[in-house]
Amino acid sequence: MQFKPDPYVVTALNCAVWVFYGMPFVHPDSLLVVTINGIGLFIEFSYIIVFFIYSDGPKRKKISIFLGVEIILFAILVFVTLTFLHGTKNRSMLVGILAVIMNVAMYASPLTVMIPNGLGTLSGAIQLILYAKYYKTTNWDDEGKPNEIELQRNADTV
Repeated sequence: MQFKPDPYVVTALNCAVWVFYGMPFVHPDSLLVVTINGIGLFIEFSYIIVFFIYSDGPKRKKISIFLGVEIILFAILVFVTLTFLHGTKNRSMLVGILAVIMNVAMYASPLTVMIPNGLGTLSGAIQLILYAKYYKTTNWDDEGKPNEIELQRNADTV
């Protein structure tokens, strides 16, 4: 069975961005946002650790690269927000927009699983269309009569 960790990795980044958004120096009075997404971040990292433990070398390398890129992107977001944006209004606007973008990416990430399924559906539809088109060209009435090749093969075996 082929299992992709992409949705869990994207969800971990989404939760991290929302936790950062809920911090008092970005958006005050957002304790609920921090609590919910902190728990979500813990759960997602638990899934990623389980995947990392039970996967082979190339998949471990891929997940490590993805997590490294996520950490770098998150660090850039924190640095830019805290260094260049002053006041909670500006900070919450930037981080909020990025959090919403990450939220959309999180819900779109399972589509990576649907692409092969979509190709299989397309292949099955083509097969059904070909069957429907050529169904009437098959002579179903003469199924009981042996054809020339079958008669010759039966004569050779006797």
